[in-house]
Amino acid sequence: MSISGDIKRISSRMPHVMLRDRKALSLRLEKIRKKSRVRGTYKQLLRELTSLEKRVETSVLERKGRLARKPTVTYPQNLPITPKRDEIINAIKENPVVIISGETGSGKSTQIPKMCLEAGRGIGGKIGCTQPRRIAATTIGRRIAEELGEEIGKSVGYKIRFRDKTHPDAYIKIMTDGMLLAETQADPLLYEYDTLIIDEAHERSLNIDFLLGILKTLLINRSDLKLIITSATLDTEKFSKAFENAPVVEVTGRLYPVDVEYVPIDHELEDAGEITYVDMAIRAVDTLRAKRGLGDILVFLPTEQDILETCERLEGRQYPGTTILPLFARLPGSHQGRVYSVSGPKIVVATNVAETSLTIPGIKYVIDTGLARISRYQPRTRTTSLPISPISQSSADQRKGRCGRVQNGICIRLYAQEDYDSRPIFTPPEILRSNLAEVILRMLFLKLGDIDSFPFVDRPNQRSIKDGFDLLVELGAIVKDGSEFSLTEKGRIMARMPMDPKISRMLLEAHEEGCVREVAVIASALSIQDPRERPLEKASQADQVHAPFRDPRSDFLTLLKIWKQFHRTWKTLKTQNKMRKFCKQHFLSFPRMREWVYIHEQITTILKERKIGLGRGGIREISESLYAGIHRSILSGYLSNIALKKDKNIYRAARGREAMIFPGSTLFNKGFPWIVAAEMVKTSRLFARTTARIDSHWLEALGGDLCRSSYFDPHWEKNRGEVRAYEQVTLYGLVIIPRRPVSYGPINQEESHKIFIQSGLVEGNVKEPFPFLTHNRNLVKRLTNMEDKIRRRDILVSEMEVADFYSRKLGGIYDIRSLKSIIAEKGGDDLLKLGEQDLLLYRPDNGELAQFPERMTIGPNRFGFSYKFAPGDEEDGVTISIPSSLASRIPVERIEWGVPGLFREKVTALIKGLPKQYRKQLVPVSRTVAVIMEEMEKKDQSLLTTLAQFIYRRYSVDIPASVWSSVEIPDHLKMRVSITDQRGRALRSGRDLRLLKGSDAPSQTGIDSSEWEKALAKDLRFLKKNLTMPEKGIEGAGYFGGVSVIQKALYDGLLQSLFKHDLRSREEFDAHAEFVKSEMFTRGKELRDQVIKVLDAYHQTRSVLHTIEKANSSNRGVLTLCVDIREDLDSLVPKNFIEIHPIERLIHIPRYLKAMRIRTERGAYAPEKDRKKTTRAEGSIKALHKMLEELSPHASPEKKEALEAYRWMVEEFKVSLFAQELKTPFPISEKRLDEKRREIERMV
Repeated sequence: MSISGDIKRISSRMPHVMLRDRKALSLRLEKIRKKSRVRGTYKQLLRELTSLEKRVETSVLERKGRLARKPTVTYPQNLPITPKRDEIINAIKENPVVIISGETGSGKSTQIPKMCLEAGRGIGGKIGCTQPRRIAATTIGRRIAEELGEEIGKSVGYKIRFRDKTHPDAYIKIMTDGMLLAETQADPLLYEYDTLIIDEAHERSLNIDFLLGILKTLLINRSDLKLIITSATLDTEKFSKAFENAPVVEVTGRLYPVDVEYVPIDHELEDAGEITYVDMAIRAVDTLRAKRGLGDILVFLPTEQDILETCERLEGRQYPGTTILPLFARLPGSHQGRVYSVSGPKIVVATNVAETSLTIPGIKYVIDTGLARISRYQPRTRTTSLPISPISQSSADQRKGRCGRVQNGICIRLYAQEDYDSRPIFTPPEILRSNLAEVILRMLFLKLGDIDSFPFVDRPNQRSIKDGFDLLVELGAIVKDGSEFSLTEKGRIMARMPMDPKISRMLLEAHEEGCVREVAVIASALSIQDPRERPLEKASQADQVHAPFRDPRSDFLTLLKIWKQFHRTWKTLKTQNKMRKFCKQHFLSFPRMREWVYIHEQITTILKERKIGLGRGGIREISESLYAGIHRSILSGYLSNIALKKDKNIYRAARGREAMIFPGSTLFNKGFPWIVAAEMVKTSRLFARTTARIDSHWLEALGGDLCRSSYFDPHWEKNRGEVRAYEQVTLYGLVIIPRRPVSYGPINQEESHKIFIQSGLVEGNVKEPFPFLTHNRNLVKRLTNMEDKIRRRDILVSEMEVADFYSRKLGGIYDIRSLKSIIAEKGGDDLLKLGEQDLLLYRPDNGELAQFPERMTIGPNRFGFSYKFAPGDEEDGVTISIPSSLASRIPVERIEWGVPGLFREKVTALIKGLPKQYRKQLVPVSRTVAVIMEEMEKKDQSLLTTLAQFIYRRYSVDIPASVWSSVEIPDHLKMRVSITDQRGRALRSGRDLRLLKGSDAPSQTGIDSSEWEKALAKDLRFLKKNLTMPEKGIEGAGYFGGVSVIQKALYDGLLQSLFKHDLRSREEFDAHAEFVKSEMFTRGKELRDQVIKVLDAYHQTRSVLHTIEKANSSNRGVLTLCVDIREDLDSLVPKNFIEIHPIERLIHIPRYLKAMRIRTERGAYAPEKDRKKTTRAEGSIKALHKMLEELSPHASPEKKEALEAYRWMVEEFKVSLFAQELKTPFPISEKRLDEKRREIERMV
């Protein structure tokens, strides 16, 4: 036979091989067909064809054997589905897809697989049947095997998560829908099966909807595949439309009629809190027991708390022989089994678990509150909530169908018929209210295309899809590549692990953290219900027993402790019965613990397949580092469940949510700053369940690209030589790093460049002494000083232009390192040196600048000026710096004049500041100022005094000194004095020139008096010994304490006059010492002789006064005259007259005293003439007293000297009045006194 003939023969056998072999065998045959077209390959092709034909025949024979061994099928006649057998078998034979609708209890699950066998299915491949729950898969598998007369694991097997009870030659395979989904990874076209039954499709779980979508696509490529979809509700039209109007076979499940009674709750009473649906349910039970007689009752309530309350209240009624049974998912299995095992009347109070999952025999009455907790997932907040919601019509009908199976039934609905009629017909499928992350992950792994184009029966909304993708991004399972998402390496591994992506992500992170052993235990615990039991009647006892397990930091570690104790006990007891007893004693569910162990074993198996080892040994002691590793691993799966403490037990969770730590958590009332929760569940409020303390420092590394950074306060840091800023990092809106210093350059190059140029270069705030900066700084300082002098800010360019200069030269650099690189590259920094042409807008005239000298010369000393143009600033204007050692010797008058450049402005301000009565006589002010500038000479006296005198002479305007002193002029026109120490540091400063006479100024000489005594010790001893007063003939000495007092005053006064010199050098001191030696005795003798004359004149004057007073003791006028003269005498010659009057003044005092004697004698003789002369003198005397009283302590020295001179002019005037014959040393008159007075008043 030819090669082509062999190929045709083998090809004709292909429809008869096992389905699982068909694809591989067909591919081999096609390769051979292609090779047959090439010459010279006959022998090789023949060998390949022979091998292929053997494989084909083996598969054909296996199929024939399966047909021959097919088990015999029988059907229970009491099931509602049995009469529909022929219709169903024919529908399966004639259609690729069949929809079968039948209520729970109709026999769908157990009989349809057998009908498929009878229809010829299960020969080329298995009949696969999916169940939503593991318990259903195992129960149905055993039931079918029993009806076929076999043990499980032969013709019929089941496969659930981590448990496979199937045989390769099995005909029927019952499995969870999750198992079939997992198989699509290795067998995308599901060639293991020729028939698939999706049972309980009405539940519309995620897995069911995913499978239906996959199968719809798969049917296009698998024309040999049959699909049967069963539903316990009438929602079959949607399934039919989804599969090209597939035929629907309806099976009626009810055998007896059920009456429906509506007893709606009074909503007004409910709103007022006077009645609840629990009250209504109990009232309905009472009514049934009272009026309807015995019969088992099933009560549907929405929550476990409602059930427990209802059971407690019903037990209190003590119905005879009646058992009250709670039923809910978390109830231990032994308690659930009681609904089947208890004999006699019973009242079962259940959640919606009793709608379809469990069929309770013997129920006659159903009481339906119409409420249930229905899981809903909020994509925005990633929150799974379990609100109490009205059930759909289909769910209500399912509840009604729980009775009427063995006898007529009654269903009491605790809501109105209008309420029922207004409810949605069906409960929304889970895919429309669940997280789609696992579905999307598997779709990407299986390359099923875009989820938007996937043929779901009900398409999920876009928000849910987006949330699924977001969660996978959060877990690091996928990344966005353009407009599409692709799996990461972690994502590929996670997709191969048949578990929640959050769990698989935890395990991968644990592998990196070195704590897979511990996290695998926690991961498996999170896959089951909490193994701890807390019966209501033994709650406190359970809490006490569970206390040793509780870890105050972490609920996850609490689970770990339970595991550790369980396994430690297992090693000791080693029997299941003993372990059951242990669990009961410790309020642990043994079935859940066993499931936990089994799941852990399967997880470890999966991990080993992925080459992720757990290491040796048991659970380790939890050190801080291990704690961190475990919880970082948990965080990797539950990153969006982090929360930050707000108040006690209240936390700010991700995405703006607010959650409360669940009261049962070990963290309740602990107040840790940061936590992570395994779930956020909303019931009465949002609760964080299964929580642990975490460190916020872990979050950034785990968050990765999910973290968001913002930056604030960018600034230049001199020591680091770069622009820095503070970074705030947030994750899901929570601040995880509030303020972290970072280099800002790489983050914002443009802004960093500007800051570097301005703060670093323009302001010169750099650590390295770059030559160009020194050059530029000095140049700017010099040019800025020009602006400060002429008080204008339009000479230099702005800092912006300087910054632009640097920016043009340096491009976009932003740190010192880059600057150094450019300088090195250019061979120096000359390119960065500014020239005057870069900085000046215009150059001021040199003549103008000359009016602002750099220093002032006073005597042998030069004092520097500094200029500053900063209105309002304390240093604004001109400052002269004077060492404290010289301050007291500086004439204030010189400084008061200021610098030439500001003189015109200062004079103008002074004149403009005068009161109107004076100012109006000097208008126009500008012309007056011009005259002053041209004609007024600068003198070594106060500016104000000179100005007042000039104005008086030039304009005949007499302006008193008090008026000038009150004129306020701008601060910059007042010379500022800075008194400095030896190092040039300011000790004190200000615009009050009295600073020059401050406390730091030397009070007498620069040389201490002890220096004189030491240098002239011999001469002073000689002076003191020889300069003595005569013991006799000096009657006046007694008035001043005697000769010895006068002697001492004479010696002190002489020394004061000789040593009153400010000497600042040794040379000056030595020279003056020599002078004193030569003059000391001569000057001393002159002073002594003059003092003797004063004493003698004083004695004579006192004697005359005494004589006149005694002779005129009854003449009041003469006595008054004598009193006045005595006052003058005491004022002229006080006790310390030697100290206060220099020798030049002492010479004139005897003459003044003689004038007093003459006045006394003449006044006593002619009192009227004396009064007239006294009146003439009083004006000048009062003026003197007034000026002395008003004299400021800070008056100018010239004013003080002028006032002193005026005093002696008054004395001379009195001589001219009362003793004209004694003559005066200079002409004196009232007019001259007035002129002198006015002159003094103009002085400052």
